[in-house]
Amino acid sequence: MTDAPPVTDLLRAVVLAGGLTFEREVSLSSGTQVVEALLRAGLDAELRDADGELLPGLAAAPGDAVFIALHGATGEDGAVRAVLDLAGVPYVGSPAAACRLAWDKPAAKIVVRTAGVATPDWVALPHSTFRELGAGAVLDLIVARHGLPLMVKPASGGSALGAQKVTRVEDLPAAMVSCFAYGDTVLVERFVEGIELAVSVIDLGDGPQALPAVEIAPESGVFDYTSRYTPGLTEYHTPARVSDEIARRAAEVAVTVHEVLGLADLSRTDLIVDAEGTVHFLEVNVSPGLTETSMFPMAVEAAGYRLGDVLTRLLQRAATR
Repeated sequence: MTDAPPVTDLLRAVVLAGGLTFEREVSLSSGTQVVEALLRAGLDAELRDADGELLPGLAAAPGDAVFIALHGATGEDGAVRAVLDLAGVPYVGSPAAACRLAWDKPAAKIVVRTAGVATPDWVALPHSTFRELGAGAVLDLIVARHGLPLMVKPASGGSALGAQKVTRVEDLPAAMVSCFAYGDTVLVERFVEGIELAVSVIDLGDGPQALPAVEIAPESGVFDYTSRYTPGLTEYHTPARVSDEIARRAAEVAVTVHEVLGLADLSRTDLIVDAEGTVHFLEVNVSPGLTETSMFPMAVEAAGYRLGDVLTRLLQRAATR
């Protein structure tokens, strides 16, 4: 893989971070890292919060393109992107409609499975179903159909907030309650034991390409919020310690996910490789984390790129769209 092209034109980049979601602090960390990378690459980059001053600020000083480092609903469900579209402000990343689809994990799993990609069996149910039909009866049906262990997580959201592995029936109600703190619908899927991979995809103008897979080995055995953002609790291996064939398959799955969901510019797909070598799709992130412990920057570095150059190329492309 060759180096990213050198930066030639000075761009004025606006980096959006913060917002009012559960992932505000992670977003601010990502935004800070993005600004620092862009400044090192020679750009004029400014960090702005996604608040009531954003639109007047963009109208007064729009910059050439926006990089969205927002995590959580506002930045990943397409809402902010739809507003930027209304304002005619160019930005890096997937269009609003594609973000809405990717944000809805069950809907994304349906599309991806239809495209021939394996994904763990699941059921997604709103809080009202448990209230109206009786939580105990519904949970019994879930366990009877999907067995144990199970992975329980909000049907939308990121950073593994509310996500838990459940190995005992008696722990399932508490896990569900925890999930409902982050959203009205819960996704319960069969837990697949295996090697967890994160495969980032970028499109610098020649079509989407997968970067080297990052292998995730959390000390606790579950890649939850604490494991993600506490240095030292998770080991990362880039490239992943898998065979060339598995790496190739994982890359193909990530590119397929990127394409069938209509994503653009960059994404990160989370996968599990089971003992038989099957690559299972878990979820996709349209606004990958860019903190010091995030997988996207690791993959960029492993590919021989500089993060600032990649982000600059994406901004250049956005500015000319």
